[in-house]
Amino acid sequence: MRSKLEWRAARVISIENPAEDVRAVTFAVEGLRSAFDPGSHTNIKVVIRGEPAIRTYTVLPSAPGTLKIAVKLHPNSRGGSAFVWSLAIGDETEMTEPENRFELSWRASRYLLIAGGIGITPIYGMAKALVARGQSVRLIYGAKSRAQMAFAEELQSLLGEGLASFVQDEGQAFDLEAEFAALPVDGEAYICGPHGLLEAARNTWRESGRSMSRLRFEVFGDSGRFAEQPFSVTVPQYGRTVDVRADQTMLDALMEAGIDMVYDCRRGECGLCAVNIVNASTPIDHRDVFFSPEERHEGEKMCACVSRAVGGTVTIDTGYRQEALRA
Repeated sequence: MRSKLEWRAARVISIENPAEDVRAVTFAVEGLRSAFDPGSHTNIKVVIRGEPAIRTYTVLPSAPGTLKIAVKLHPNSRGGSAFVWSLAIGDETEMTEPENRFELSWRASRYLLIAGGIGITPIYGMAKALVARGQSVRLIYGAKSRAQMAFAEELQSLLGEGLASFVQDEGQAFDLEAEFAALPVDGEAYICGPHGLLEAARNTWRESGRSMSRLRFEVFGDSGRFAEQPFSVTVPQYGRTVDVRADQTMLDALMEAGIDMVYDCRRGECGLCAVNIVNASTPIDHRDVFFSPEERHEGEKMCACVSRAVGGTVTIDTGYRQEALRA
């Protein structure tokens, strides 16, 4: 359970393709209360296999009264991206007022923004906001191919030499250690991308002796080490074994089975949905940014909203969740 979401009617008014595998959809949304800051996200009601579900996406800069999202059509998607890509002008759904857990601090002397692939979505809005305020900013943008670099031309015009692009298919890679070394002590770095990038950045930043409070990051939920596979989760205190589809989160499967869960962000960031791992027949693909690498290696807990077993069966304990629900 979580605080009640306030849903608002939304209608598709514009569709663009800023990259070959990215679709940007703009919605007219009824009753939006105010403007939102870069890094914000919205929840959207989608339909997957004929069943209602909720997905979360970053909101891009857009006109008042509208929300714009950009979604990569990913082969490992749990179904949300396929729904967004199926939308047409005039289609209707519901969305929530944007929230922000990836905020700019506005306290740094210089900002380093790093985006990997579709991780450009929050970074794009941050770059525009920083430039508008006359802040010193450098953006490192990496992607598999140039055709997959959404908003690349606009960012080049906006940032000029402040944009550095690196394309994997062209054998290019950026040097995190050098980028961090060039950042002033009171500078800050904001990163969004796959787990490998975030882990490398976190380790390099820590080894440099910098304050962890000046490194902010966000991960996108389908960026695990393994492709999604169906698996089973056993919950002994309920006497239940629940099947989790490849296109479904463990959190959703448990709640659909009537098992009470505490949760909030659905992005692997807040840790509220974390459960104890009693036993696992296969590796756990940790996709959160809540637990440290050491905690993930210990294998005692997992975030039910994003992490999953690589096939097989995982047995979990949610007993302390019941106590929280009764409190």
